[in-house]
Amino acid sequence: MEVNQLDDVIQRWRTTREKDLKAEDHELFLNIGRTCIAQGDSAQLLDFITEEKNQGIVRSMGSGLLGPLIKEVVRKERDPQHCDAVITHLIQICNADELLDILLKEIDDTDPDAVADTIILLMQHIQPVLSRLGDSKVPALGLALRSLQRQIAMLPVPYSRKQEQEDKLGLCRCCTALLTFVQPFVQEVKSHDAKGPETTGYEEGLRTVLLNFCMESLRGPLLEAQLEREADSTQNSPLWNFATEIMSILLVIQPLPKLLFYYPLKGREDSGITKQDQAHPTESRACLAYLLFVQLIAMEVFPAVFSPVFVLQCNMEYINILLSRKDESWILKGLDLYVKSLERVLDSSLPVQLLELRVFHSVSQVLLTIMIDCPIQHLRVKALVVFQLFIEKLNGEAKHKFFRCIMKTSQHAGVHSVILKNIKNQVEHSSKLEHSDGWFERTLLISLLKDTVSLPQGPETDLLHGMDRVMESLNLLRYLLIKERKHAAIWTDLCKIAESYIKTLRVCLSMSKSYYGTELKRLQEEKRIKAREFKETYGEKSMRPMMVKNEKLGGMSPEAQDKVLQCAIVTYDLMESLVVRIEEIIEERV
Repeated sequence: MEVNQLDDVIQRWRTTREKDLKAEDHELFLNIGRTCIAQGDSAQLLDFITEEKNQGIVRSMGSGLLGPLIKEVVRKERDPQHCDAVITHLIQICNADELLDILLKEIDDTDPDAVADTIILLMQHIQPVLSRLGDSKVPALGLALRSLQRQIAMLPVPYSRKQEQEDKLGLCRCCTALLTFVQPFVQEVKSHDAKGPETTGYEEGLRTVLLNFCMESLRGPLLEAQLEREADSTQNSPLWNFATEIMSILLVIQPLPKLLFYYPLKGREDSGITKQDQAHPTESRACLAYLLFVQLIAMEVFPAVFSPVFVLQCNMEYINILLSRKDESWILKGLDLYVKSLERVLDSSLPVQLLELRVFHSVSQVLLTIMIDCPIQHLRVKALVVFQLFIEKLNGEAKHKFFRCIMKTSQHAGVHSVILKNIKNQVEHSSKLEHSDGWFERTLLISLLKDTVSLPQGPETDLLHGMDRVMESLNLLRYLLIKERKHAAIWTDLCKIAESYIKTLRVCLSMSKSYYGTELKRLQEEKRIKAREFKETYGEKSMRPMMVKNEKLGGMSPEAQDKVLQCAIVTYDLMESLVVRIEEIIEERV
């Protein structure tokens, strides 16, 4: 378009009412503006936009330039000074509703490679637009926060402190910018609170929007972040600061006990729980419990009236959620929350009724799964520590029932050995008490031993893989026979259990030692005479494969096979020595 023609068009726009402008006018205006931006003539565009006699044109059609201007600034190929100035001017004079729609669309259309830069820039301009909306500000704020958090959720969470400091993809910068974005609205809530307890619909809506923002922030990124408090508060990481600020906002919005403890009471009319409260995901409240009880953020203002058992019972739902997720950061938070919840409970105080709650059973089963199957060693080790801590908090009756349950539901020899060792420790502990509850004495102890001291598959039991359970069973029997040799009331029953167990075990030992002994002799013979010839002439395929209870050893070198077999023989000799010792104790008593 020629300059003269453009001047004529601009002059016509100046004299035309806004409602009389046609679609062609809007399209032409946008094309001219996009051309200026693309050619780097943003200074010329700024002059036009800010010229007093063009304000009517800009107010009518200028908002459409926001998208191209924002993309130009994010692209960072030219000095953004003039483009920033144009955006600021458009934000001030264009229709607020149109501006918000455009800005929200820009959030949704964010380039995946420039999420952080785009989001941070847009937040700076959405805030003044919201301030111009009047009564529709609260729902608009909710829309903006949801859109922003949806894009931020696409950014990976830093796994280490070093990654946080580098912040290559900008998640930490986005979190910091989010806090700046919501601060004016948080201050608005504080101002309303300072005036008195009466609230309006506007104020309640603002609280709800901010509460939703906090709960979504708890679920992501905070639930996946590695949060550690530094001794020097000035050195705390951006995500730690984000967590503390989110908790501070929650303290302004709603009492923490209501969020944490009274949400499950949604069936009761007097629980005070609204539909909005029920919309918050359990994962968010689980992270809230973690920040409060593990990291102690805002713990200084948390009411101290709740009993440790009540807190544990409420937290079990969150612990179950965290442990059930196959994600290291979730599992670690769940284990830490479980530990802190248990540490506040007195030893031997948890009643048996708690074991009847489904969530306690679920958490125990998930904990066992982590102990057995988790590929991350430090999580397996920590799960075992937590499992033992839980046992120590149960009272006598609860321990008695829990031991039976685990022995019946778990098939893992290592887990069985932990339970058997705890039975021994509990018997020893009970004997030192002046007034024992009796759950690990006499008849009740005998009934427990009948269910726990056994060989699950009888004579076919795999002793090598069940070594831990067998050794703990033998140690338990030996300890009890020595301890109770002067108590005739329990001695007879103990002898019956021991003799029945040993009888079956001897059959297993005889079969296993015979098999492994034969294989060891054969291997040594082949190794001495034919191993070199077989290896050089035929390779490994000619080596005869051996089985260790359904596991082939043929893929091992002769040296490795020899080591496995020697280990098995030593294990069986150790078992047999314990069997002999138990038989001697029985004979001495007789």
